[in-house]
Amino acid sequence: MAQFRFVTLLCISSLLIGLCFSADPYVFYDWDISYITASPLGAKQQVIAINGQFPGPIVNVTTNNNLVVNVVNNLDEPLLITWDGIQHRRNSWQDGVLGTNCPIPVGWNWTYQFQVKDQIGSFFYFPSLNFQRAAGGYGGIIVNNRAVIAVPFGQPDGDISLFIGDWYNSNHTDLRKALEDGKDLGMPDGVLINGKGPYRYNTTLVPAGIDYETINVQPGRTYRIRVHNVGVSTSLNFRIQNHNLLLVETEGSYTVQQNYTNLDIHVGQSYSFLVTMDQNASSDYYIVASARFVNETLWTRVTGVAILHYSNSKGAAAGPLPDAPNDFYDKYFSMNQARSIRWNVSAGAARPNPQGSFKYGQINVTDVYVLKNKPPVVINGKRRTTLSGISYSAPKTPLRLADQFNLTGIYELDFPTRPLIGSPRIGTSIINGTYKGFMEVIFQNNDTTIQSYHMDGYAFFVVGMDYGEWTENSRGTYNKWDGVARCTTQVFPGAWTAVLVSLDNVGVWNIRAENLDTWYLGQEVYVKIVNPEKTNKTELPMPDNALFCGALAHLQKPQNHSTSSASSVVSGRAKLLFAPALLLATISILF
Repeated sequence: MAQFRFVTLLCISSLLIGLCFSADPYVFYDWDISYITASPLGAKQQVIAINGQFPGPIVNVTTNNNLVVNVVNNLDEPLLITWDGIQHRRNSWQDGVLGTNCPIPVGWNWTYQFQVKDQIGSFFYFPSLNFQRAAGGYGGIIVNNRAVIAVPFGQPDGDISLFIGDWYNSNHTDLRKALEDGKDLGMPDGVLINGKGPYRYNTTLVPAGIDYETINVQPGRTYRIRVHNVGVSTSLNFRIQNHNLLLVETEGSYTVQQNYTNLDIHVGQSYSFLVTMDQNASSDYYIVASARFVNETLWTRVTGVAILHYSNSKGAAAGPLPDAPNDFYDKYFSMNQARSIRWNVSAGAARPNPQGSFKYGQINVTDVYVLKNKPPVVINGKRRTTLSGISYSAPKTPLRLADQFNLTGIYELDFPTRPLIGSPRIGTSIINGTYKGFMEVIFQNNDTTIQSYHMDGYAFFVVGMDYGEWTENSRGTYNKWDGVARCTTQVFPGAWTAVLVSLDNVGVWNIRAENLDTWYLGQEVYVKIVNPEKTNKTELPMPDNALFCGALAHLQKPQNHSTSSASSVVSGRAKLLFAPALLLATISILF
């Protein structure tokens, strides 16, 4: 009998230990999102913070981890958090945009839960509603390789995240009111680096008393520096005085490694560089993010400056800032720089197979959409922005939720493949994507300002860009071998950018301008991707904690606010503890 008990216990122990440790790990965060008073540029204003932090905390996970983030909305307006670049495999329910989620009401909490699957690299999160990103609420996401996957560079001595972005002293509510009244936002008041204003490199341009960011480093060591443009609408040039930036990754793709003395980083984009501290530290060094594609004389003060401080530095940084690119006579400078960013097809990514094995250039295209941007127009007496002649109007019932309950009349599945001829219109028109199709999207920018475009749930291959109007003949210039895969691309004024994307992720996914002003006024569209086969294996079910609004508001139950943590967070943690508890219970029964 004793031998039976021992063998039985050994078998059950092995089984349960396997259950405990073979499953993908869970990573938990509890966030209280609220306003704080801060003075990034010297003037007190209302800023959105997470757990009192601005910028918010870094989400640090490893591919295949299950991420659980409980969000408590202590703002005075509804809230959604979107996870820029995180692909939410089979799970658009967690995307955090109006097309898929009802907003989290004031005083409520909601738990995001999704698996970070098959991706690595540098991303960021931010509030997606009501122009809130202009007030903060953003932070970084680091997705690490699993230990069994090789990284195409040596282990850095440190990992540093920098958030750069233009900033207004006006509250986000005033900024969006200005847009609704038909006004331009005008020139920003400055550029922040990690939520702080510029170092006083110039006593005329920078007033005294502004807090600035200092990055402390050790001489001779190499650091991975992740840079995110989280601003409103300004492209920024990033550089570190006297240091080379070895580009190694962008938005989940390892790149061909090459040095830059500076790099244009457009709104919504993320890059990571290896920077070696190889200078003699005769003084501190400037870290600079300055406005691009603007009148530099007028925009001089729209410059962010932080300090790189060696531990053996002999004094404070002084003198002029390192020069920005001078491309007045070479409009291709920035575009050629962007073209030079290529995919490292010999490196593994989140999985053991090489990235280049995808061979995207050999896949037949099934759908072609030309998304044309023009300057803002007046529709029904309101200033609006459009894509292909349509200004998106968000319905009160999210698109994915309407599909789940078979509601009709919420949207039209009729977005045109080519720009409309005739008067622009406001509507809820979305793209009917072909499941497992291969879509070519051409972003044509006929406006006078640079724009960034992003697609949720996917990485796309940036295969071409040029000035002028895109034509069928433009395909002859495409890079069909090592165009970088990313989720946000820039489109220069009077130019086009072409991307290719494999539609293998079922759901309703957002394509939008990352420039907050053009996005807020209507420049977005959704892509609906449905598996025609009846199966529950290609999309996860609606979560138990789904919120209801619009035509389905009657289904929403009141929320119990006696605890700050959502039930699914508690449930998730309980699942991790269940197997050991079961093991102990089994032992007590047997013995």
